[in-house]
Amino acid sequence: MLRLALAAALAASLAAAAPASVDGPLTVEDARARILLPSRPGAAWLTIRNAGGEDRLIGAESPAAARVEIHTHVHEGGVMTMRRVEAIDVPAGGEAALEPGGDHLMLFGLKAGLKTGSSFPLTLLFEKAGPVTVEVRVAPLAETMPKQKRR
Repeated sequence: MLRLALAAALAASLAAAAPASVDGPLTVEDARARILLPSRPGAAWLTIRNAGGEDRLIGAESPAAARVEIHTHVHEGGVMTMRRVEAIDVPAGGEAALEPGGDHLMLFGLKAGLKTGSSFPLTLLFEKAGPVTVEVRVAPLAETMPKQKRR
């Protein structure tokens, strides 16, 4: 019984560490979301690695949300505000990191049933690569807070 439990735990940890998508030149890793209340918008973050030519993330969609928008945080007059953007550049041979406190995806009109530990599909729409679908894990609040800069 212990061997079975250890094997299951190992399989789960390897699946969590694996890239969410490995088709084509784009690899999407660490796709996670914060869902506080179904009545409020959620947010999703991930890292896009690009082994091919330059591309742009131009949209996203999910059956878990009525609408998904690309957003960024900007400092205006000493205040951090959120703003919708049309696209995020994914440089050739580089990466685009969507992280708390920076670029992210906003999830509006969330469907019921999204709780910590659950997951949902999210289709990223790229200008050149086209659609790439990943599985997004609903993460605990502590994993979705902006990283503090150390002094």
